[in-house]
Amino acid sequence: MSHLSYKTISANAETADKQWVVIDAKGQNLGRFSSVVAYVLRGKHKPNFTPHADCGDNVIIINCEQIEMSGSKMQEKEYIWHTGYPGGQRVRNAEEMMKRQPHKVLEKSIKGMLPKNKLGNQLFRNLYVYVGGEHPHSAQQPTVLDINTVK
Repeated sequence: MSHLSYKTISANAETADKQWVVIDAKGQNLGRFSSVVAYVLRGKHKPNFTPHADCGDNVIIINCEQIEMSGSKMQEKEYIWHTGYPGGQRVRNAEEMMKRQPHKVLEKSIKGMLPKNKLGNQLFRNLYVYVGGEHPHSAQQPTVLDINTVK
């Protein structure tokens, strides 16, 4: 046997097989859906997964306004942020967020499941969330991914 067959191959930016995938969020549960998307963004579904490299896919999410939450989370789940000015803390529940900015609910959920470092920021840039069934990435020829087949 060749001595090269024993070497562990580590993926990097040049050798990563990055693809474009479209995932439909219609009727999906927020937490379970977000965990699968984070899994695909990270690249853990691929055999050449490398923890320190961006080897995941570019993910396009459509119909983000049709995501569901179990129980009474729509009324009880709160999103808190601060404007930076004195007394500038703002609170909005999930129902209001879904009316105003439905893509932010999904983005915030997925970003929380990615690593909290430079790699996580780089992986988050591979996520594209759209309201409705259309997206402007048809030139990349994305494939449709069924989230039930991942893992």
